[in-house]
Amino acid sequence: MTFFAANPVLPGFHPDPSVCRVGEDYYLANSSFEFFPGIPLHHSRDLAHWRPIGHAVDRAEQLSLTGVRPSGGLYAPTLRFAAGRFHLVCTLVDGLGTSGNFLLTADDPAGDWSDPVWLPQAPGFDPSLFFDDDGSVYLLGTRQTDAAGHCEIWLRALDPATGRLTGPDHVLFRGALVGAVWAEGPHLYRRADTYYLVLAEGGTDHGHAVTVARSRHVAGPYENHPGNPVLTHRHLGLGHPVSGAGHADLVDTPGGDWYALLLASRMHGGRYANLGRETFVARVAWEDGWPVVNPGVGRLEERTLIGLAPCPWPSADPVDHFDGPVLGPQWCTLRGPLGEAASLSARPGHLRLRLLPSTLAEPATPAFVGRRQQHHHFTASTSLDFAPMTAGEAAGLAVLQNPDNHLTALITRDAAGHPSARLTERRAGRTRVVAELPLRDGPVRLTVRARGQEYAFWCAQGTDAERELGAVDGRFLSSQAAGGFTGVFLGPYATLHAGADSGTAGPHRTGLRRPHRHADFDWFRYSAGA
Repeated sequence: MTFFAANPVLPGFHPDPSVCRVGEDYYLANSSFEFFPGIPLHHSRDLAHWRPIGHAVDRAEQLSLTGVRPSGGLYAPTLRFAAGRFHLVCTLVDGLGTSGNFLLTADDPAGDWSDPVWLPQAPGFDPSLFFDDDGSVYLLGTRQTDAAGHCEIWLRALDPATGRLTGPDHVLFRGALVGAVWAEGPHLYRRADTYYLVLAEGGTDHGHAVTVARSRHVAGPYENHPGNPVLTHRHLGLGHPVSGAGHADLVDTPGGDWYALLLASRMHGGRYANLGRETFVARVAWEDGWPVVNPGVGRLEERTLIGLAPCPWPSADPVDHFDGPVLGPQWCTLRGPLGEAASLSARPGHLRLRLLPSTLAEPATPAFVGRRQQHHHFTASTSLDFAPMTAGEAAGLAVLQNPDNHLTALITRDAAGHPSARLTERRAGRTRVVAELPLRDGPVRLTVRARGQEYAFWCAQGTDAERELGAVDGRFLSSQAAGGFTGVFLGPYATLHAGADSGTAGPHRTGLRRPHRHADFDWFRYSAGA
């Protein structure tokens, strides 16, 4: 059977995909940077429909993301299955504690993953694993050779039980093109008697590309494919709606077909990709001993023909009623768990967030629980029961790109001490109050509707009609404007220091603080369409 898969197959911020097959099941890992839990994992039976099954880093004691800068953290995992066990290597970038490359293992990717085995002998970033047919195991990775971004791909034998690298260090490749920069994200495959090295090249923006080399020996020398790059969108021009195609991982099916999972970004409202880098699927054919991506087309398609029987999963409920024992896999926090600052049991059927002194404007772990924006047009809303005592106390909705670029629609107190809804924009590190509406005491429904790059915020109480709080052009929430590698997250947020985000100093600065203040969120709805 065949069917057409709609691209992207994982919409929203899902960069650097790595895929492996076990029988008829496929498993996928993605980068997560400063978000926790880290390294999201998905499962599919048809390479098109993916269901979340957890995260490889979901315990604070595994590793620390404390203080990690925006777009630091967990980079470019590689997921493989061998000898009855799953193996994952990744890089922790700019951690305040142990950083560098590490290895995790698990019997079940949806179960508990091991504590990291750190790989101090492994330089650089973007590590990858290769299990050869004779039982040999190799680690390969990327190391930068100069400040201009020139890199080389290296390989050494690995003992996965101890993390010890053995044998000589082999340099496999330095990029397909003359003067190539950021030759990175390597993956190694064996097809018959030939080894294929697939890597990313050209940086993760418009110039991104997939290149390939091959060798008869695992350690090389590797022959550069004369047709490189085998996939890029840079030749399609800056106006093309899908940009930055690259960082591919290949997988075969039981029937012998091959596919690539790779990243790209959908532009909207100009060259702005608020959704971040997403996961796409492409067909791979083999001609004259080289891979051809989407033969006859040569670029990513909106609908890709998949030679498998379709296997969709049940649709997720667009509303989270917060009635489970733990938060669902769609939710993330920043740089670590919230612990007692977030509770699903203190008031059953609600997410209770304690008002913390940290804010979204600093590299901390504020009381924020976010999910990915996955559509250019969407509606997200929540019902909030919260009685602020001071102008510094605030809770509501946040739309986050990074500490210097985000939006908040918060319930707080105005200068006269009356309850109000306040819309704040923080752009390039500068804050301004966009609008403020008076409220009465009692629960409030907050809504954000995005249509393209316009993010419009609304509020309502009881049976009252919605009132528009204000609207903002959201192009500054894209990585193209804000920098970094992540996409937009949105969700409930609470703080004791509203002034840090709004530009309005609250009484908290004078030392007035009430212990154990909290906000209760009854439900959260996210759906496509504005």
